[in-house]
Amino acid sequence: MAIALPPAQRMTVERYGLMALIRELESESERQYKLARIGGYCHLSSGQEAITVGAAQALEDDDLLVTGYRCHGFALARGVPPEAVMAELFGRSTGCAHGRGGSMHLLDAERGFYGGWGIVAGQLPIATGLALGLVRQGRRQAVLCELGDGAVNMGAWHEALNLAALWQLPVVFLVINNEYGMGTSVERASAEPELWRRAGAFRMHGERVDGDDLEASFEACDRLLRRARDERRPALIEAVTYRYRGHSVADAGAAYRTKEEVAARQSRDPLVRTRRLLLDAGVAEAELEALELEAVGRVQDAVEFALASPEPPVEQLAAGMYAPGSGEQFERMRPGSPLDEQSLVFGAGLD
Repeated sequence: MAIALPPAQRMTVERYGLMALIRELESESERQYKLARIGGYCHLSSGQEAITVGAAQALEDDDLLVTGYRCHGFALARGVPPEAVMAELFGRSTGCAHGRGGSMHLLDAERGFYGGWGIVAGQLPIATGLALGLVRQGRRQAVLCELGDGAVNMGAWHEALNLAALWQLPVVFLVINNEYGMGTSVERASAEPELWRRAGAFRMHGERVDGDDLEASFEACDRLLRRARDERRPALIEAVTYRYRGHSVADAGAAYRTKEEVAARQSRDPLVRTRRLLLDAGVAEAELEALELEAVGRVQDAVEFALASPEPPVEQLAAGMYAPGSGEQFERMRPGSPLDEQSLVFGAGLD
């Protein structure tokens, strides 16, 4: 039975349940990928649950969220149902992107989640543009832009942060530093490996947080998102964490790091740390075990939902590529074709 806890601790219990859901969905996603039910690329965030949940929970309902392609956990933390996430991974029409986005392009505009972007650093100009739109419309909202440590060395990083600082836009750039960009360590790829210091180049506030600490992650994101809303001041947070799996499911992650390194980092597992914090606060272990079992059940239900869901009709796969009213050049084009084909055909002439 749940004990009476102060509101802050009760909230931490709920966030622990969300972290457990993310870990379970990522583990199941890997199994389903290996069963060939998930196609394309699939990037897991196992080990990054504390900063994922802490950051997403700091958002207000009308704030906007933009992420990179390691986005399953952020979708769940923003409130996207696990059924809609798993169905999207399966490429089914009941997915949150109607089966057209897949693992790297989850989104739910109704929840203010604008992706899921597959191009490294491609989401940064989008986030800056969204923040500019909020300012021009006079809205008191903020944008949270998640990116990986590899994105800080791309040109879009400099362009986006420069404009955000120059125009004082309400956007917080959250760098998830999991220590590796694909198979290259941050130390080998970045002349300034303390990534938070790069904010100084734009006269922007920057700070580093322990991304495996749920409470510290929430506090930093909540504080700087509030400042963005109230004072229109952008900021940079570097959250230091770790990914236990490879860069993607196709990467074993063993060629550029040792088993000993991974094991050492797992001693700081954010789920274990949060669980211990709650037990020390007096939360019954049975309550936490119930949350963990609930996560397993919800993910299994999500898999069954995805398996039972239909695939998108082939003729609708490219729907929405050209907006109505976009001009004669585009209006005359059929779905999915700049050459005016009447329909999409796959496998023509193949046995």
